[in-house]
Amino acid sequence: MFWDLRMKGFNGKTQREDVAAMIEKYPLMNAYWEDKRPRLQDIKIPMYILASYSTGLHTEGSLRAWKYAGSDEKREWFEIYQPVANDDLRRFLDHYLLGKNNGWELTPKVRLSLLRYNKAPISFRAEDRYPPSRMEYKTFYFNAAKESGSVAGFLQTEAPTEIVTTSYQSDMWEDDGAYFALKFTEPTDLIGSSQVKLYMSWADLDDMDVYVIIRKLDRTGKALLNYNIPFEYQKPGTTPDMIDDEKIYKYVRPSRRLRVSKRAATTEEPDMLETKKENQEPTELFFPHDKSEKIPPGKVVELKIPIWAGGIAFDAGESLRLEIKGHDPILPEDPALRKGPKNLNKGQHVVYTGGKFSSTLIIPLTQV
Repeated sequence: MFWDLRMKGFNGKTQREDVAAMIEKYPLMNAYWEDKRPRLQDIKIPMYILASYSTGLHTEGSLRAWKYAGSDEKREWFEIYQPVANDDLRRFLDHYLLGKNNGWELTPKVRLSLLRYNKAPISFRAEDRYPPSRMEYKTFYFNAAKESGSVAGFLQTEAPTEIVTTSYQSDMWEDDGAYFALKFTEPTDLIGSSQVKLYMSWADLDDMDVYVIIRKLDRTGKALLNYNIPFEYQKPGTTPDMIDDEKIYKYVRPSRRLRVSKRAATTEEPDMLETKKENQEPTELFFPHDKSEKIPPGKVVELKIPIWAGGIAFDAGESLRLEIKGHDPILPEDPALRKGPKNLNKGQHVVYTGGKFSSTLIIPLTQV
């Protein structure tokens, strides 16, 4: 659906490859697709890399370039379309292209922003690396048992001994999936990529698509959106309900999706040089997509799903909520993509927690 739309918009006076048709022809990785992989390790020139949390394609690609390119002169910068950012880029170009001695070499290699959703973002924070070396990867266990007065399960530091399940209707957009919440007792930052390990089963097909997303909740339990274009830059009198539900305007999450038949994964990143191993996060996985492994209906299967990088600041009393769904949880980049793309879901998806089916979430956290 995405490439069908893009092909209609990208075609000009000359011909180009029909990417949508080639996906149908070659659904698995082969020489045709391998030839299109950027060889990051061969990039040796200085790089000025912009990374955005909210794009559907570029978030992962930008951060992979930062981590695994062969260049030793890299700066990561989050900001665009502002005079201060333009001036910063000009200093970079002047230094490396014109040889100007303008102090660029003293610029921190990593500067990032953290989204607070219900407050202005934290901006221009300098860090020693990405993710920062002070981050700790903490494991939380899913518990599908409902706390008193709650409609969601919760995340806890110890593995539950009792096996408890929850489920959702995977082929209904009205069913918003299974929720698991974690409340913070002190200010905490999430910086980097996360990973869920889920134990799931389903009865209707031999394949399915699983969607996961991390949401921020305020102290009242309300799920929040970040407005990418602040109200002061929009027309006077603009209110949240007047802003289009598109990704360019609103940011929901860090998220990820997985087609179960292509769940085979490895920690061996093909773009990674030996000298770049320190940049790999323990939550990262590489999916070769070179085979399809169907699952008999009713069988419980273990799924490991890395979640794209995020930067979220939580105050005490605010919560993180991991959601599992049968449909895309993020806002579309184009109105034509709403309630898409098509997937392989049908019937009930069951999530197992506790005992021998200890579903977990690993997240990069640091206390402020």
